[in-house]
Amino acid sequence: MVAQLVANALALLLLAAPLVIDAQPSATIPRLGLLAATGNTGLWEPLRQGLRDLGYVEGKNIVLEYRRSEGRSERLSDLAAELVRLRVDIIVTEGTPATSAAKRATTTIPIVMAFTGDPLSSGLVSSLGRPGGNVTGLTDLGAGLATKRVALLNEAVPKLSRLAFLWNPANPAQISQFNEVQAGARSLSVTLQALEVRSDDELERAFATMVRERPSALLSTADSVHQRHIDRIIAFASKSRQPAMYQLKGMWRQGGSCPTARACLTCVGAPPCTSTRSSRAPSPRTCPSSSRRSSSSSST
Repeated sequence: MVAQLVANALALLLLAAPLVIDAQPSATIPRLGLLAATGNTGLWEPLRQGLRDLGYVEGKNIVLEYRRSEGRSERLSDLAAELVRLRVDIIVTEGTPATSAAKRATTTIPIVMAFTGDPLSSGLVSSLGRPGGNVTGLTDLGAGLATKRVALLNEAVPKLSRLAFLWNPANPAQISQFNEVQAGARSLSVTLQALEVRSDDELERAFATMVRERPSALLSTADSVHQRHIDRIIAFASKSRQPAMYQLKGMWRQGGSCPTARACLTCVGAPPCTSTRSSRAPSPRTCPSSSRRSSSSSST
């Protein structure tokens, strides 16, 4: 879906011009900036394939400029500014921090976001119906499902009394999610153990805290730092026999099954199918409702 959305955006941008041929000056070749917080290539290969399906081949009639912060969110602003200096035609972003950095860097270049949290609370759009500005794309609306995740854990885990929640306060989209999780836990008389994880060191400290205090269950998010270490989080929960629920970003496969079902109590969420439209950015297609899936599986 992300690939098709961005490919359609480029097609609209170049609607009045034929495909560029090798003999044309390189300056006329469209340039697409790709900005992400991690080195995860799970998004980029489907995007390249979607572009190829529409006749755009990397290195031939389109240029892709990759910029990754490798987990260092403080670098995103400089990388976004670099893409603006390169005068890319569109910036594709992965996650809320990258999208926020791109939005601060430009008000004119169309930004297509993917795998973002709540774009309203993080200030990326004015509203889902009329976002305005130059940002369009997809959101998993993670914050909107946070209370439901707590309720599901309460049903699945007998005598849930203490819930560990891994979150990243440096990610703007995580603030509203934290507030919802906190409210959901309070309504169920569950003690919330909020564990701030912005880096590798903080993740290790969170593990040590959970070993020491033994919460009833673990809830993780789709933050890019957490997703970069999702295998470690899953392995920890499995080894400590900790009931856990994860959000998995960019890991869904056809059939909607949870790729880590053998290691988790539940993995709950929807692929990023909710799109918004911007007045300056090309109009995306809507995601068919049949592609919205969630999956749960018993822990072993």
